[in-house]
Amino acid sequence: MIISTYPYFPVLMVDDEVQTLNSFEMVLRSANVNNLIRCQDSREVMPLLSRQEIEVMLLDLSMPHLTGQELLSTVANDFPEILVIIITGSNDVDTAVRCMKSGAFDYMVKPVEKSRLISGVKRAIEIRELQRENKWLKAQVLSDKLEHPEAFSKIITNSPAMKSIFQYIEAISPSPQPALITGETGVGKELVAKALHHLSHRTGPFVPVNVAGLDDNVFADTLFGHRKGAFTGADQTRSGLVEQASGGTLFLDEIGDLSPASQVKLLRLSQDGEFFPLGSDVARRSDARVLVATNQDLEVLQSSGKFRKDLYYRLCAHHIHLPPLRERPEDLPLLIDHFLETASQTLGKKKPTPPGELFALLSTYHFPGNLRELQSMILDAVSSHKSGKLSMEVFKSYIRQKHPTFDIDSKQLPSGQASLLSFSEQLPTFKQAEQSLLSEAMKRAKGNQAIAAQMLGITRQALNKRLKGISQ
Repeated sequence: MIISTYPYFPVLMVDDEVQTLNSFEMVLRSANVNNLIRCQDSREVMPLLSRQEIEVMLLDLSMPHLTGQELLSTVANDFPEILVIIITGSNDVDTAVRCMKSGAFDYMVKPVEKSRLISGVKRAIEIRELQRENKWLKAQVLSDKLEHPEAFSKIITNSPAMKSIFQYIEAISPSPQPALITGETGVGKELVAKALHHLSHRTGPFVPVNVAGLDDNVFADTLFGHRKGAFTGADQTRSGLVEQASGGTLFLDEIGDLSPASQVKLLRLSQDGEFFPLGSDVARRSDARVLVATNQDLEVLQSSGKFRKDLYYRLCAHHIHLPPLRERPEDLPLLIDHFLETASQTLGKKKPTPPGELFALLSTYHFPGNLRELQSMILDAVSSHKSGKLSMEVFKSYIRQKHPTFDIDSKQLPSGQASLLSFSEQLPTFKQAEQSLLSEAMKRAKGNQAIAAQMLGITRQALNKRLKGISQ
């Protein structure tokens, strides 16, 4: 089994008692906090901090040579970014106040409850991760560059919006927290999940699973596995995908379709890193990072009671929203060229030359299926292509069938928008309305009259006649 290191930088435990250090280490390791450094001599702390970056420090107050109170003040001055949790046998309020004023992040009294220690340390780690993420994002925005552009090589784009998303992905990649990837069907959510896994440098594999249509038993068996004899036909123990993703990334697609019972199991996994194989009452631990994706609006689903609020807030520790293709028109030329290349290779044909009007035609289409739909359209066109330029008729026929008048499908309109037109208080004249409509159609068609005429549901000759009427 591959075990990943967490957190990114070590947790430093400073206490002169070996038994206390052993106890803290055992508790933290049980919660997958396994990147730990022990220190019994407080005099060694400052030299250690000078050569090793530390995430969080657990510090005892009562120690020989250099007290925890003295060490706290020095650390707060020289390394203010380190979050220090004081753990002491003293339950004195004045001491606690002095420590907090000196820069302590938290104050715990021995003996510390297991849940209290784990939650305090994990909360401190999450704050450090957010601080690093914000620092990284600021640096990326100012530099306007990607540190690892090769991680996004399979995502074909020239969109500034997508580049900003890539910068955010680089910033959150070291985090072990779950991430929610949203966007319409066909926008490339799994490609983004793979890029995030690649950038995380996790040693385990990327394990994807589509959870749509899985009932609770199948979901549990697929993810968590089962013990021998757990149910009829379970003649041997089988590990689930969670165990296979150990040290790596578990990607759950179509998370919005998950049943309420399965949501409870996923909450335990994402929150505590624990799961139960079918037929077992002993919890297993997982250090796999959980990424989820959906084309549904989870906020709407939770408002209607179909998706748990606690699970939603747990999964969207990081949120990546991918824009639809219609909001990335600058990507069309790149994508068309890329899909022509892959379609030609798949079909064993020479790559055809696309006609100039193709870009204008496709830029007017709203692509409800996004990149997947565009790829399918081009594959179909290349399959029937003979020689010379690529035929426009395949694309025109497809769009006529799916979208006869090129008008925006009413189902695609934002909620509450009942009409394709809106008017100011003063209505335009018929002539003014006609001029505006013709102008907008020609603008969207990039000056191509044939495409503009199709959008308006009239012949090219009729459009030409109206355009001449305007110019006269």
